[in-house]
Amino acid sequence: MTQVWFVTGSSRGLGRAIVEAGLAAGNKVLATARDTASLRDLSERYGGQVKLFALDVTDETMAAAGVRAATDAFGSLDVVINNAGYGNLSSVEDTTMEDFRAQIETNLFGTIIVTKAALPYFRERKTGHFIQFSSMGGRIGPPGRGAYSAAKWGVEGFSEVLSREVAPLGIKVTIVEPGGFRTDFAGISTRLSEGRPEYDSTVGKTARFQRYYNGKQPGDPKKAAQAIIQLTREQNPPLRLLLGSDAYNGAEKNDLARLEEARRWKELSVSTDFESE
Repeated sequence: MTQVWFVTGSSRGLGRAIVEAGLAAGNKVLATARDTASLRDLSERYGGQVKLFALDVTDETMAAAGVRAATDAFGSLDVVINNAGYGNLSSVEDTTMEDFRAQIETNLFGTIIVTKAALPYFRERKTGHFIQFSSMGGRIGPPGRGAYSAAKWGVEGFSEVLSREVAPLGIKVTIVEPGGFRTDFAGISTRLSEGRPEYDSTVGKTARFQRYYNGKQPGDPKKAAQAIIQLTREQNPPLRLLLGSDAYNGAEKNDLARLEEARRWKELSVSTDFESE
């Protein structure tokens, strides 16, 4: 069945792969980015099947206009894919408050703003699917990713709450948690700073690994895009979907360790209850 998609962060990386796969599958797509110049070839290839829209996800007025543009161009809207985001690497101490705010503004508030822009339309139609891109960094807090993980953990909490509020209305929510994919996320899209020597064994190590890992990530963006297509066709999609073997293995290890720690400290946890009367 043909769907209408609204995709943020479409100009490169996973966003570009998702838009291309969606169009190839016959869907109609509003492809958004701050600068849509790199997407013009899609207009030439797919004509009226795709509409390009310049969007800063942190701008509420632009987000609302984007939703109207999708419905005006295609007559409906079925799937919103909140993919726009970026992450710099630096220690918490060395990350400026300006950088903290900028990363949280794009990664978290951008998702909230676009979601809220589309939500009334989905509510009125009693259908729709939000696909919210988080990250392994939204489940595991890696050294050097304080601002990015703060934002992505926020996306996770916001989206889980949203899913419980809108499920009775027929609206679906899925949080996507990719691992490492061969995009430019660890290249020109991010700044890597090893920082001061005191953090060399944590942040410095992570920065060096990211440089080494770039281009060697196990994830194939085209296969990720096909997974998103499958997700949009599911009647009962998962609340969370890990993408990539590294994401699955890392999350499984982290979640088991978290549960083990909770059990180890259970006695202290439950000791805070009132005594039974």
